[in-house]
Amino acid sequence: MAQRPPRSRRRTARAFLAGRSGPDAAFGTRLLLTVAATTAVTVPFVLAVVLVESRWPPLYRLDRDTAERLHRAALEDPGRVRVLGFLTDVVWDPVTMRLLVAALVVWLLRRRAWRLAAWAAVTATAGALLGFLTKNAVERARPHLPDPVAHAPGFSFPSGHAMTAMVSCAVLLLVLLPLVPPAWRPLPWALAVTSVLGVGYTRVALGVHWVSDVVGGWLLGLVVVTATTLVFEAWRTDIGRRRTGLGEGLEPEISATEPEPALGTPARPGSDDGRTGSG
Repeated sequence: MAQRPPRSRRRTARAFLAGRSGPDAAFGTRLLLTVAATTAVTVPFVLAVVLVESRWPPLYRLDRDTAERLHRAALEDPGRVRVLGFLTDVVWDPVTMRLLVAALVVWLLRRRAWRLAAWAAVTATAGALLGFLTKNAVERARPHLPDPVAHAPGFSFPSGHAMTAMVSCAVLLLVLLPLVPPAWRPLPWALAVTSVLGVGYTRVALGVHWVSDVVGGWLLGLVVVTATTLVFEAWRTDIGRRRTGLGEGLEPEISATEPEPALGTPARPGSDDGRTGSG
């Protein structure tokens, strides 16, 4: 008959398992979910890079046919070209979008929303840096069309305009959405989606990007936003705040009239610090 382990050893084993089923298990679950979500949005971008680099024939035909069709339409309507140029070079220009994010960061700092300001700044900066590095790694040439209606410097994949629009609109939306009454929230969502899609259309219609460049920019921007948002959500969980949904913004507490407490300052007893409710 096998000898049973000493009671003290059994108690130690039970304590170890109990500890593993508490914070460690929660950390492991959160880590797995984070990896799974990041992988889910990274794989499509990696696939796009592979298809572009290998000049996959169906994708090549799609890029070429779309560019030629939209170029013919642009040559027939100079007024339309001017409108598209104004939208892409002024309204949706990366500089304009980044200035909007910079203004948002300043506003958050004035409200002492330190971590939210850091998230917005890091997300925008990471997007710009990653887009630049990817462009120079892939080194894809821009479309060469007869009688071009627009010009753009640098490499083509991914589209910097498309990526910046995706990242900037996501940052603005996720931060400011809690300030919008619930009944009006579909409006900023529609504005953000229109801006992201509109940027992509202008770049292809003006003949300075392929369709796959724009899709690649959107996907890479989504990867950046997803990764930084998951880190921010992990911080919220660690301090006891509830998880949020896309419909309410990244930090609903920003809608409070009082600024966020300084770093390390505990919430006042009885205050609504976001610990109640379901995600």
